[in-house]
Amino acid sequence: MKVLPVLVVAPFDDAHHAHASQRCRALERLGSRVEVFDLKKRPGLLGRLAGNDLRSRLVKTVEAASAKLVLVIGAPELEPELVTELRQATGVPWANWFPDDLRTAYDAARRGRAYNHVFVAGSDVAARMEQELGRPVEVVPFAADPSVYRPIRSKDQYRANVVFAGSATPRRETMLAGLVEFGLALWGPGWRRTGLKDYCRGEVANTEEYVRAYGGASVAVNIHHTAGDGAEEGTVNQRLFEIAAIGVPQAVDTRADLPAMFQPGEEVLVFRNPAELRAIVQTALQDLQAIEPIAAAARRAVLGKHTYMHRMRQIMEAVTPSRSPPPAGTPPDSAPPSPGG
Repeated sequence: MKVLPVLVVAPFDDAHHAHASQRCRALERLGSRVEVFDLKKRPGLLGRLAGNDLRSRLVKTVEAASAKLVLVIGAPELEPELVTELRQATGVPWANWFPDDLRTAYDAARRGRAYNHVFVAGSDVAARMEQELGRPVEVVPFAADPSVYRPIRSKDQYRANVVFAGSATPRRETMLAGLVEFGLALWGPGWRRTGLKDYCRGEVANTEEYVRAYGGASVAVNIHHTAGDGAEEGTVNQRLFEIAAIGVPQAVDTRADLPAMFQPGEEVLVFRNPAELRAIVQTALQDLQAIEPIAAAARRAVLGKHTYMHRMRQIMEAVTPSRSPPPAGTPPDSAPPSPGG
């Protein structure tokens, strides 16, 4: 794997966008020199008055970092026309690891046209992107940093038989309603406006609280968002890997890509509807010792093949010069040079 100076462009925080920092650490552990451009950080008044717009700031940051690759994480605020200008101005390849599922895959494809390299989190998004872009798209699933998402023994308000941590949706409310008698605890935005409001314990404002919430569970529940258009969905979410890394038995709704990540019945417990979820949770709570090996196996799987170091190695291998085609439709004389070229 070739080591490159990399500029990572993403929003950074310790909540919804905490994974940006975790991905940067993985790149550093692999030997890359990493600089970041925080899309949540706005320029001050003097910068705005001086015309220090987003394009100018990005170009200056690429130059200051001597970056040979710009890796964007999603970033819907970067319109394709802007990325095309940035590629031409900086003369280095731009890649995007899109975190989208089918709900936003078409918009991701629209933006993906401007990038040298496109990576997506699931097979369903890859198929849709390939159809729109007319070129291969590589699947790089989500992952977890096991130094952050680790086994802990949460107590007090974090202790519960059954835990779900994530935003409220009608589908999730329907799935979880059958678990209230088993000692359900909900964490995340929106639950206090639902019929399950009495079971909400907080908003999980940061990563530490999220880990404590799931770390206090006897059984952790994972319910994906869905596009709702009837299409078979494949992409598995970050929560799948996070819970596995925390080492708690996980009940997760089925997705097409799931068996390629974890073995159903051996590393995760899989359900398709509220009745199956209820049956799984009830059986698990009746014999917690019997499901401990499942949690342990899932954590081993994360350590062995689902860390951010695994994912970043895959990305860095994909952007080496021998695998660096320009976006479809880019004239040969306008293609930016390959890394190190």
